[in-house]
Amino acid sequence: MRLSNYFLPTLKEIPAEAQITSHRLMLRAGMINQTTAGIYSWLPIGLKVLQNIERIVAEEQDRIGCHRVLMPTLQPASLWQESGRYEDYGKEMLRIKDRHDRDMLYGPTNEEVITDIMRQYLKSYRQLPQTLYQIGWKFRDEIRPRFGVMRGREFLMKDGYSFDLDYEGAKETYKKIFESYLVIFRRMGLTAIPVRADSGAIGGDLSHEFQIVAPTGESTIYYDESYDSLPLQDMTFEKLQNLYAAADEKHDPNNCPIPANRIKTARGIEIGHIFYFGTKYSKAMKLEVAGPNGEPIIPEMGSYGIGVSRLVGAIIEASHDENGIIWPESVAPFQVGLINAKTGDEKLDSIAGDIYQKLNNQKTEALYDDRAERPGVKFSNMDLIGIPWQVIVGNKTVEYGTVEVKNRQTGERSDISIEECLNKVAKQYTQRISEGLQENENRGAECI
Repeated sequence: MRLSNYFLPTLKEIPAEAQITSHRLMLRAGMINQTTAGIYSWLPIGLKVLQNIERIVAEEQDRIGCHRVLMPTLQPASLWQESGRYEDYGKEMLRIKDRHDRDMLYGPTNEEVITDIMRQYLKSYRQLPQTLYQIGWKFRDEIRPRFGVMRGREFLMKDGYSFDLDYEGAKETYKKIFESYLVIFRRMGLTAIPVRADSGAIGGDLSHEFQIVAPTGESTIYYDESYDSLPLQDMTFEKLQNLYAAADEKHDPNNCPIPANRIKTARGIEIGHIFYFGTKYSKAMKLEVAGPNGEPIIPEMGSYGIGVSRLVGAIIEASHDENGIIWPESVAPFQVGLINAKTGDEKLDSIAGDIYQKLNNQKTEALYDDRAERPGVKFSNMDLIGIPWQVIVGNKTVEYGTVEVKNRQTGERSDISIEECLNKVAKQYTQRISEGLQENENRGAECI
């Protein structure tokens, strides 16, 4: 994409309304535009990141046998009245009436809709287990929306729902999704800490929040320092159950199982939550299947959420510097930022144009800054938007046939030939993607 033809409204000044780093950088980098309080339009470069995150989530959920669906954003109140949640949910639910005076709502979550779908089609125990998920927009009318996409009113969320014959089956499904989430976040350059969460009135110990460490986190987490060096193949449900992690009031300093020299304290951002809730919805909404002897069985259920749009902000909170965003390659909007240091120079225009075409031919997504701007402006913009590799075409290119390559994450710079540059960025990108895909296969993930 040539920047001269791209819609990328970057800002020099820090927006006054932005209180945290990710909100400031997303506005300055031209990723989002506020439509009203807590509701944002996603601009081209922001949408590319959002779609890359969505792709990774979908790939890993599909890999373990989950089935993707898409449910409506507007839901009839009658389903929520069946489950008993309509009156209890609170003012975060946006309630409306249609033209026939029927009570409707903008769905903050989808347990009722998915249970209604499954009770129409599940008839026999042979049809179980089933796990379905969607990636769709939700709305919760937060009283005080803030921090940009980190706590907005409208947000993109992956929500999944499992149906099993019994508790043991439900627990196995829970384990597989638990481990799949660790792979998802690792592919995004994040190490997520599974923190035991409150199971509410249902009880049990199958409820986890996935938190990443960031200075602007909303909660304090306490965890075993072993998490920081644990290889992915060891991040199984069984092994992590033995590594302590708790948040806020769930941590009891007087009964902490971690030796004092191993406990770490940090601020955490929640990016996912998984939860087993048994027959709460299937029983209330009369979902039954025929068992092996014809006896009625009420399926056991669980729900599994990931904040897809929230992850954009969370990644920035965990990966930035004073100059701007530092995107992990797997979610970056472009892999290469190509900078022509002297647009208008006939030789440099020709060389930069040729490099841009070759990058396109090898399927390496590149943003080519071909604008007639000062080099300093171009360098600052590339640092701000955080593209992993910067390739600079300048005087050395004409004189020596080399380009300067900068790694945005490490800051490392090198002068290499154009051919070596093309091979390097293509190889690095392919290697990162294949590593992410291979990690799950190496752990022997099975289909649900």
